[in-house]
Amino acid sequence: MWAAYAASTFGTWLAFDAFALIAVLVLHAGPGEVSVLAAAGPAVGAVLAVPFGPWVEFRRKRPVMIATDLARCAALLTVPVAYACGVLGFAQLLVVSVLVAAADIAFGAASGAYLKALVPKPDLLAASSRFESTMWTASVLGPPAGGLLVGVFGPVVTVVADAVSYLLSALGVRAIGGTEAAPRPRPVRTEGAEEAEGGAPGRLRAADLLDGWRFVLTHPVLRPLFFNTLLVNALIMAAAPLLAVLMLGPLGFAPWQYGLAFAVPCLGGLLGSRLAGPLVARYGRRRVLFATGALRVCWPVGLVFVRPGVPGLAVVMAVEAVLITLCGVFNPVYSAYRLELTPSDRVARTLAAWSASGRLTTAAVTALWGLLAVFTGTRAAIGLAGLLLFVTPVLLPWRTKDGVGDGAGDGDERGRGPEGEAEALAAGTGAA
Repeated sequence: MWAAYAASTFGTWLAFDAFALIAVLVLHAGPGEVSVLAAAGPAVGAVLAVPFGPWVEFRRKRPVMIATDLARCAALLTVPVAYACGVLGFAQLLVVSVLVAAADIAFGAASGAYLKALVPKPDLLAASSRFESTMWTASVLGPPAGGLLVGVFGPVVTVVADAVSYLLSALGVRAIGGTEAAPRPRPVRTEGAEEAEGGAPGRLRAADLLDGWRFVLTHPVLRPLFFNTLLVNALIMAAAPLLAVLMLGPLGFAPWQYGLAFAVPCLGGLLGSRLAGPLVARYGRRRVLFATGALRVCWPVGLVFVRPGVPGLAVVMAVEAVLITLCGVFNPVYSAYRLELTPSDRVARTLAAWSASGRLTTAAVTALWGLLAVFTGTRAAIGLAGLLLFVTPVLLPWRTKDGVGDGAGDGDERGRGPEGEAEALAAGTGAA
């Protein structure tokens, strides 16, 4: 499963911004069309994926993972085929973007549920950290390699590589040993009630689509974590295109400098993900989760002070390095803990609802911040996003006494050795 994740993740980062490049270089699209492609595709895909959580929950997860891998492969391969035939259009790019985004959410829901069934509870944090390390490694190596391939072979070559990566992922999932347990039958709803066991699976109803959100929003720990992660991710991502405009426009940075400013700090994510397990073992889950959750939002406001030249480049790299390192610690701890708190028969619905909400929130906030920048200026909009991030730690579950315990073996917060990690956490970078 780790190998399958590595293949698809490297393919995704190799094809980083591939559709935007094709839109500009091949279709000669303008900024408006590129923005629509970047925001509307994932947002519409998230809406279409809403039924996938309840649907995936009561089916075997490996076939779903293989099917969504093959669906993404097939959808992406239509792009180079249309390009070779001279019929590639903007509408096709948008449709493929929507299909891939929807399949991403379905795969994430199935893989998170399967991970919880596959990996023993004491090893969930280690598994989550390895996925996180793989993601940050791919983010460092993928975009430069993709840029080189585009320069040598043309703009659609990375799309082909991404499609092949999903095929490799499907083969990896297929190669997992053992037999997957039969899923629990869908409860049969009768007069507003549910029969918990037995019987034929009930039909998917409109009310079932909200099951994931119902569970999250009524859980005393997941609810604040849900709003915290949605808001933090949205504000960080909303400032990213504005920073690109600022650096590549008025500040006069070259594209390679801009790429370097974000590629090198990703090494901090690799470091952070490697430190997550030892830190939890030493200090306990609660301290690590809250400390990194609060500290990770203190740095983006520093991007307001970016200036031309090497000093400005150093500011961006320093801010991003600290931010990404802290995220590299926080993400696997929170992801693993989210899985641990979610019952096995609700994981797919919960992860699908979480992922769809994240994509929609990020798309909406990004669009809003673009509009805000028109009236306030780019630097002011970046600064406002940074200031609002300071408020987000209040959404962490600080007051929930039984919510973020450290598990057997490190309940005294000091975590005396490996046993502290043993009761740790569980995940989904649907996330990554």
